[in-house]
Formats: sequence, structure tokens, C-alpha cells
Amino acid sequence: MATPSKSVYFDEALGQDNASADGSESKPYKTLLFAYSQHPPAQSEGPQYLTRKKEAGTDQGPGVSEVHHEWLPATKSALKKAGNLWDQQKRKQAKGDELAIREKQESEKRQQALEEAKKVQLHQDPKLPKAIKIRLNEKDPALVKLRSGESKKDVDYSEGRGSRVRVTGRVHRFRTQKDVIFLTLQDGYGFLQVVLTGDLTKTYDAMTMTLETSLEVFGEMWEVPPTHSAPDHRELHADYYTVIGKAAGDKEAITTRVSPDADPQTLYDNRHLVLRGEKSSSVMKVRAALLRAFRQTYEDITPSCLEVTPPCMVQTQVEGGATLFAFDYYGQKAYLTQSSQLYLETCIPSLGNVFCVAPSFRAEKSQTRRHLSEYTHIEAELDFITFDDLLVHLELVMCTVIDIALANPQTAALVKELNPNFQVPERPFKRMKYADAIEWLREHDIRTGEGDPHKFGDDIAEAAERKMTDIINRPIFLTHFPAEIKAFYMKKDPTDDRVTESVDCLMPGVGEIVGGSMRMDDYDELMEAYKRVEIDPAPYYWYTDQRKYGTSPHGGYGLGLERFLAWMCGRYTVKECSLYPRFTDRCTP
Repeated sequence: MATPSKSVYFDEALGQDNASADGSESKPYKTLLFAYSQHPPAQSEGPQYLTRKKEAGTDQGPGVSEVHHEWLPATKSALKKAGNLWDQQKRKQAKGDELAIREKQESEKRQQALEEAKKVQLHQDPKLPKAIKIRLNEKDPALVKLRSGESKKDVDYSEGRGSRVRVTGRVHRFRTQKDVIFLTLQDGYGFLQVVLTGDLTKTYDAMTMTLETSLEVFGEMWEVPPTHSAPDHRELHADYYTVIGKAAGDKEAITTRVSPDADPQTLYDNRHLVLRGEKSSSVMKVRAALLRAFRQTYEDITPSCLEVTPPCMVQTQVEGGATLFAFDYYGQKAYLTQSSQLYLETCIPSLGNVFCVAPSFRAEKSQTRRHLSEYTHIEAELDFITFDDLLVHLELVMCTVIDIALANPQTAALVKELNPNFQVPERPFKRMKYADAIEWLREHDIRTGEGDPHKFGDDIAEAAERKMTDIINRPIFLTHFPAEIKAFYMKKDPTDDRVTESVDCLMPGVGEIVGGSMRMDDYDELMEAYKRVEIDPAPYYWYTDQRKYGTSPHGGYGLGLERFLAWMCGRYTVKECSLYPRFTDRCTP
């Protein structure tokens, strides 16, 4: 602060409110308030605050000094206003100083408490019963007996005791209540509330507990009192614990890295941490349940389907060359597969109906909520069938998968938590031909992306398709698409060669989740199809041979697992349904 003087100068035109000014006539301040802060007014003879203003009409052009009035005392109104602001500033500063002192005292007090806590050492009592190692979801009464009632001791292994167990897990939630710390551990199998009391709450580890810290805890299993709640209505009264791995806190805390209001890209960058959340991990558990259900369904239905494992590195296309990921394969051009369909077709003569669960890749630069560059593709091919057989099979598979998944109480509970409004689809699914869908869209004035009415031949856009599905609000088999907008291998309808025996299954809220068709089974027709789309048939010799050696009417489909999961779990985007989603410009972590 500058040294007080009898006269303090400020000039709103030429002054500076910084260290370059000292309140002298040659180095005036800019504002009266800043002058107050540097030279506070005194009770008795305080400094006189002098100011001046540039004289009106004295601009004389570049290089000519400006003319200013002489220095005069600040007006009473200006002094009063500055005084009020200065008083407010002093009060604010006083509060800030008081807060800083209090925070310093609290910090010193906490630091002292932490130093004392370091002296608290926990020791396991060798007289206690041997602990049984269990997972957090273990409920076998032969292993886990719950103590009930009341006890004067926090841990009591007297007659009628609960089982003494040893558990490991990470801190998912915690709260401190007087002299008790409540922890919720998770281990990927379940959740368990742990109660710390006595010296267990006074250790350095307890006082610096952070979310995601991994622990080993020993203690007695208790029923939760009727007026309280905890996962599975039980809790572990700890008698000993150790920290296995302490998680970062403060600025590096997991809640800072992946806060709920973080932007999507930050959440994708930290997907490895997002997966620790209840919703994300629940979606992954339902995903696993669906995969089990699909495999069980294919095994149980009649006729059954055999699982095969086609290659992901290929030299042919299925859905168009524009969406292929190309790479060098020992000097040859190769691609990541768009679909395993062609390989599945080669299996059915000797293996019967087949299916696969494999990744597919599409180099579509699409930013919609239902597109991924890599996704899990559940595909099947069926031999000696009609188009109606294909639709019946599709409906049976999807509904059976849902029934099997929801028959598991844990999966049903997860789906209920994620999507309370989910309903098992009504059967039979609505069947609607493409031509009828075009008329429906026109009648409901749902237009193309360019704002035009839909017409036969249009590739119905995602937004229009989803809007139609949501309005109808039931699963739809949309069939008989024009040949020009479908893949080259799709069989044409014998009664109308403008369209194919093709189907998309549309679900409310997500749109298309399945695409399928009957396949061309005539050799000459397939060769003409290659020619029509300008594909060299030579690399496809192994696929074409299926028509030369005992052809048959056959068909198949591909189902996107992430879309099916998004529909069932009520997720906004399929990106939430992939472990580590890959999409345009995203290939990390």
C-alpha cells in the first residue's frame, strides 16, 4: 500500500488502478474507490481526495496535449458513494479474513487429528471365530447366518451369533454418522453394507476414506433393523479391516473424473471409470444375460441352430464397399467384416441351421444414437424355409430370449431398475409391407429429411422410421423393400419383382434392430446381381458355389445386440450398450 499523503489524486481519464500509480499528482489513481483502498479515510484529518476531468472540446488532434481542469476536491455525493462501497468492501474482507482464519484452524485441527489417527493401529483378535471368505452376494444359509435383535456390543459372537465372514470389495458409497461409518462395498457380484464403529473409525485410513478404495473386511453378519435399509436387508458389523488399495481423492477423485454433468466425450475418455457406476455395470450384466439367452434359445428351439465362428478378416463385401474398413493383409487388400452372412450360408448344407455371435464393422461416418463402427452381430442362416418361416422364427427367437432373460430374478430386477416401463412385446408382431409404410407416412405427413412427401423407392430415414414405430408403439416387421435399396443377394418376391423378400424388425424407441431376407438361390440370378451392382464375382466363388452344388431356399438375418439391449434397458444411445464403444473419431480407450 502506498504511503498516505495529505492530498490523494485520482483521474478517471489518465489514472491507473494498479501498482504503477501512487496517488500523486503525476501518478494519479483512476477511481475514488481504489484511492480509498490505498489511502483509507481517517476519523480526524484524513487525506483530501482531488480529481479533475478533461476539458470539453479541447481535442486538438494527434500529438497535441489534452487540456484538463485544475485539481478539485471530490464531490460529497462521490465521497458518500465511494465510502459506502469501501465499507462494503471492508465488511466483505473482514468476513473473508474470518473465514480464512476459521478454515486454517479447522485445517490445523484436522491435521492434528490425522496425526493422532496414525497412532491408532488395528489388530485382529485371534480369539474370534475363523472367518469364512464369501462374495458379497452369498446368501447360502449354510454359509451365512444373520444375527438379529439387539446387542450391547457392536460385534458379539456369543450364543446365537451371526456368521463371521471375510469379504473384499471396493467402497461404492460411504457416510459418517456421529461415531459410526457406513460403507457400501461392491465386488461385481453384489453390494454389502459395512458398519465401522469404535477404533475402526479412528484410524488414518478411516478418516481419509475415498470412493473406490479396495478393502478386506472381517466381521459378523446381521439383519438390518426393520426401520433401516441396506442391500439385501443385511449388513456386516466389522471387527477388523485392512486397506488393499487406496483410491485417489480430491481433484483426482472418481466423482470429479466422471461427474454426472460431464460432457459425453469426457465420459467416453473415462469409460473405464464410468463402468464402475451402477447403471453402466447393470447394462453390461443384462448384456451378458442376453448373450446367454440367445445361445440357449438357439439350442432349445426346433429345429435348433449350431454356433459357428466365421472369420473377421475378409476379402469380400456384404453391405456395400463404401462402409468397409480396409487394411493390408500380407500385401493383399483385405477388410474387416461387415457381416458373417456369406460364411454362414456355406455352413447350412452340412451343419443345418447355424448362428454366430461375432463383431461386425461398418465405416459409416454416422453420428446417430443407434450407429456404431464396431458392434456385436448375432446372425443366423436357416435352410429349406419360406419367407413366412423366417418371420415366424425371428419372432420366436426374440420373444424366447426375452422370456429366458427375465426368468432370472437378478436380470429382471436390473431391467426393472433401468427401464421401469419395459413390457414384453405383444405377439404376433405387426406386419407391414414397405409400400403400405410409405402410404402411412404420407397419411401422417411424416416427410423425408429434405421435407418432401415419401414415395415408393425412398430409403426411409431413421427419424421417420422411428417416429412411425413410436406412434404405432408395437414391434413391426417391415417387409418387401424395393430391390434397388437392398443388398444384391436378397431374393425377389416371386409375385412382384420390384421388391425383395426382406424384413426389418422395428422396435419402439430404437427403430431397426434386425435386418433379414431370403437369399438368392438361383445361380444365374446371383450372377446377374453381381453384374448389376458391378461386383467382380471371382472373389465370391466359394459363395456362388452354394448354388452349383445342391441349392435350396434359404434365408437369414442379423440382429444388433447393442440395439436390442438399448431397447430392453431403455438407453438413449447404443453407445451406452457397448463395453468400449467405437464410432466416428472414437477408438479410445
